[in-house]
Amino acid sequence: MQILVGFGILFLLLAIGVHVASVLFVIGAGGAWMTLGSAVLLDFGNQVWSVLNSFVMTAIPLFVLLGELLLRSGITDKVYQSMSLWLARLPGGLLHTNIGASALLAATSGSSVATAATIGTVAIPTFKTRGYNDRIVLGSLAAGGTLGILIPPSINMIIYGSIADASIGRLFIGGLVPGIMLALAFMTTIMIIAVIRPSVTGEPEEPRSFVYKIKTLGSFLPSLIIIFAVMGSIYLGWATPTEAAALGVLAVVVIALVQGRLSIAMLHESFASTIKTTAMILLIMACAFYMNFIISMLGIPQALSQWFVQFNLSPQLTMWLIVVFYIVLGTFIETIAMMVTTIPLVVPLVVAVGYDPVWFGVFLMILCEASLITPPIGMNLYVVQGIRTDNGPLKDVIIGVLPFLLTMLLMVGVMIYVPELVLWLPDRMLGF
Repeated sequence: MQILVGFGILFLLLAIGVHVASVLFVIGAGGAWMTLGSAVLLDFGNQVWSVLNSFVMTAIPLFVLLGELLLRSGITDKVYQSMSLWLARLPGGLLHTNIGASALLAATSGSSVATAATIGTVAIPTFKTRGYNDRIVLGSLAAGGTLGILIPPSINMIIYGSIADASIGRLFIGGLVPGIMLALAFMTTIMIIAVIRPSVTGEPEEPRSFVYKIKTLGSFLPSLIIIFAVMGSIYLGWATPTEAAALGVLAVVVIALVQGRLSIAMLHESFASTIKTTAMILLIMACAFYMNFIISMLGIPQALSQWFVQFNLSPQLTMWLIVVFYIVLGTFIETIAMMVTTIPLVVPLVVAVGYDPVWFGVFLMILCEASLITPPIGMNLYVVQGIRTDNGPLKDVIIGVLPFLLTMLLMVGVMIYVPELVLWLPDRMLGF
């Protein structure tokens, strides 16, 4: 009973907006004092040090910095324009460019918010002059931005791997196929909408010669260099995720310098924003690890798994119940808070019904993506709303994103019944 009350208080405090780290520490310390005695409270320092001293955790500030530099470097501007030439002839026109450019940026940034903000800033002025339906434009930008935490590299995957003790390299490789599939599914959604309602698309783009299109391919080179520096070094076994993040930062700085876009002001803004974001994430992680240490000592994850397994539900039905749980939770709790509070409890249950923790890590990324575009607190909804050039209502973004949210749920279903979509590539590339 005390355990249920504790978790009830935890979710209530998060729902009313109390700072995540404060909630985690209070619940962890309170639970330790009530059930294990005051001596366990003294172990808080050791737990914090063990988290922050981890080599893997060094990747978080590096990937945050990588996203901040990309956001300010302007590298994606020409990529968007070039990609529009190749995709604009599809049903749905330039809307496909939102998804394609988001997928490409996701392969370098590791952040959904950075992806949505960067592509949205470039895209929205373009659509305003072409007569596209505002709702579908904004919805495609918000949905495309979510690819930032599924297509590797991903800050959220690093957080998951650290808490669940799963291989981050396998998580990165495992997210590649589902990430590409989801991007293609988003584009298919756009084509279906465009065929059913042609009025949502604007003026057709002026046709360009094939030779002209070929000449624009050079604009993809900087992004491809960054992708190779980060993901190529991991796939080829040349670098750990932390080292790959450092290579990515170096690649962005060199490219920005060569293009004449590197400045003291840009670096200052990038570092300042990185410090704020990293401090928030690491504070949450430190308190989350302490709370998880307490619930592990109490044997709560194992007890929950044993209790649930006795109902003899099929693995697939169990996963659908977990999907419902995360969708409901995502409507009132921010993504990172949702992850750090539930992973220690849910992962043992997932393993108990026969799923791989790496598979669940990628699966959870899609559920986190869904929470990013689920009202009322979906972060990407507010990011896209904030960069609009008009004063339209937030409901435009919410309505526009609903078809893509449905597409995500369909993707979730495919992954439940075909888990090999995640595990096949890491098994082939890493052999374990």
